[in-house]
Amino acid sequence: MSINDLLKAEDITKALATFTAAESFDHKKFFQMIGLKSKSSDDVKKVFKILDQDASGFIEEDELKHVLKGFDKNGRDLSDKETKTFLKAADKDGDGMIGIDEFAILVAEL
Repeated sequence: MSINDLLKAEDITKALATFTAAESFDHKKFFQMIGLKSKSSDDVKKVFKILDQDASGFIEEDELKHVLKGFDKNGRDLSDKETKTFLKAADKDGDGMIGIDEFAILVAEL
């Protein structure tokens, strides 16, 4: 399964274009723009599994830095500050990683 089976490519392209400048990434706005907020819990978890590139069950900080490339290979890397802000927002249990349930909660919080 690919990300484009779950989300519209044109929505992803438009959202990525919005956040091309360094320090401009806003996960809430990005998830809303790509239509993730309106997806079912199952679909949100499918997206998580695609973004969890090492299939560890978690999105670690190094994976999070490259998360936009999970949506499109032309996505930019997040800055260290953006990565840490995103991680802080999602990491509810403080283990330094985003689990599948934490990801689902983060998307639902929008």
